[in-house]
Amino acid sequence: MEALQGAAERSVVRVERKMHFGGDTQVDDRNVVITPMRPELTDPFLLLSEDWFSSPGFEWHPHRGLETVTLVLDGVLEHGDNIGHVGALTTGDVQWMTAGRGIIHRELAFRNERAHILQLWVNLPGEMKMVDTRYQDLLADRRPVIETDGARIDLISGEAGGVRGPALNNWPISGAVITLEPGRRLDHLLPGRDRAFVYVLSGRVTVAGRPVRAGEIAWSDPLPQSSLSTIALETADEHSVVMVYSGEPIGQPVTMGGPFVMNSASEIEQAFRDFHSGGFGDIPNQARLQFR
Repeated sequence: MEALQGAAERSVVRVERKMHFGGDTQVDDRNVVITPMRPELTDPFLLLSEDWFSSPGFEWHPHRGLETVTLVLDGVLEHGDNIGHVGALTTGDVQWMTAGRGIIHRELAFRNERAHILQLWVNLPGEMKMVDTRYQDLLADRRPVIETDGARIDLISGEAGGVRGPALNNWPISGAVITLEPGRRLDHLLPGRDRAFVYVLSGRVTVAGRPVRAGEIAWSDPLPQSSLSTIALETADEHSVVMVYSGEPIGQPVTMGGPFVMNSASEIEQAFRDFHSGGFGDIPNQARLQFR
């Protein structure tokens, strides 16, 4: 394709396996795919967790200084916040939440039945950590899809093939769920300045020459001298689905304190003070969703 001319070919710097953490007081089971232990290696991404929950799920809790991107893999996710947003997301739907200066929200399994989600935490640079809060429900049946020979690109954020995903970004992020038929290759276009990851949801994929199977994540570091780059995705005899995200590293200190992500310990302390003094607003007295 003409768009690929002059694009640098990406390599994979490491492949990691998701870690099983099991259940706790909020979830029935949990895997962690991206840990926040070495944020300089995953910048601008902080965390990727896979959760199964029925009851209680994630009751009212605050966030500041980051964005969360939630993909519903199965079941129905009920959500609400203290700005007035409320709704339910089903399989394939994505919610992009900007916590910014501070939000209080909850994520529950509708009717306490079941929800299976992947949630990605995306960092914000210091000058954007106090932006206004925002909810975006990016429903599966309303997102653009690019169909090529044996590949389907479900575009969530950024641009591919001249098509732009629906997500509004504070910090530019490319994101897609890609389905590959057996015996296919796709050279997926990404900004060269970005750090990228490919997480295999099902099947087996060769990513830039490295074999990666379901439950594994492959990382590709930025190519700052190239404005465009491609990452090669190939399948053998298995239908496969991958999650591909990329973003330019922010390159700032990261300090995490529970649900808050800031640049210093003093900013984390201020976030807790603001929350406890009502600076995030009131915790809603909001009933659960009721549908027939």
